[in-house]
Parts: sequence; C-alpha cells; structure tokens
Amino acid sequence: MSQRLLLVEDEEGSRALLEDALGARGFVVDSAADRAAALQLAAAGAHYDAVVTDVVLGDEEDGGLDLVAGLREVGLTAPVVVITAFADKRRLKRALELHVSYLLEKPFSAEQLIKVLRKLWEEADDLSHYVTQALSRARLTPKESEVARLLLKGLSNDEIAHVLKTVRQHLSSVYQKAGVSSRTEFFHYVFPT
Repeated sequence: MSQRLLLVEDEEGSRALLEDALGARGFVVDSAADRAAALQLAAAGAHYDAVVTDVVLGDEEDGGLDLVAGLREVGLTAPVVVITAFADKRRLKRALELHVSYLLEKPFSAEQLIKVLRKLWEEADDLSHYVTQALSRARLTPKESEVARLLLKGLSNDEIAHVLKTVRQHLSSVYQKAGVSSRTEFFHYVFPT
C-alpha cells in the first residue's frame, strides 16, 4: 500500500516539483496551496500517513503552523514535517508545542524529504504507531481519542467513567467513527489480523 501525503506549499513551482518527485517514488500526494485548501482536503476524510507543509503560506507568516493546529482539531494526527527557510526561536517553540515531527530547512531535495519521512515511519513502527494510525483513521476528537486510549489500556467503562464523566457519549462516538459496535471489534480495528 502506498503512503498518502498531504503536501502544502504556496509556491506553485516548488509544489509541482515535490509532487512529481514524490509521485514518481510511489507516494500518493494530495497538494494544496494554502491553509484553507489543506484543511478542506483533511476534513474530506482521507487518511494521510504524513503531512508536509511550508511555514509561510502566502501572506500568512505562520500559516503552516496554524494549519497543524487546524489539522489536530479535525482529528488528523499524522506526523508533520514542517519546511521553512525561517527557523527562528518563536516558530521552533510553537512547532514543538504542536508536536511537529520534523523541521526541514530549505533548500532541500526530494530525496532528503523522503529520507525524513521514511525515518519517521520506521521510528513509529511500534505499538503506539498502530494505535495513533487507527485513531487518526477514525477521525476522533481529542476527548474521544483519550477515551479510546483508556479503552485500549484495559480500563472498564466504570473506570473510564471515573476518569471522564461523559464516557458513554464518547465511547459511543468512538465506536461509531471506527465502524465497530464493541470493545472486541475496536481492538480488531486497531490491530487488524
């Protein structure tokens, strides 16, 4: 299965070069020129294995970082590679707060980007990666994701309810978004055989 990327770059020439280079290496690439278009793609429900975004998008000095926050709000938890020619302390701090996976400084080659992506996926190739990937596919809200993680830790509904007062509503929503109807089916959704 090919990895699917969301590429967000406002410079048309750079975006086209990267899209072609990544596509030639077997990646499925959805691209956008600005934050609004990228959020629209993400909200459409496609699963992305990674997001690559420039920091500056058009007139938005921090458009790429604002995009990361927006992607998290719609439940997209894929690793994010931020590309920038302006890596100042303020942006670095915000990128860390947003849990950006990697900061790649311009200029860079498509091969360097691919190497970074592969490294991120290799490092994530553990149990937590499967959980994160499954929860991302289900497009859970942060609260639903918290309920799902407690469920996977083996807490009973009563124990989860003690931690989170609105567990039934969120648990129902988790099951619905994952397309399952029980705890057992949810485990199979996260860890398919």
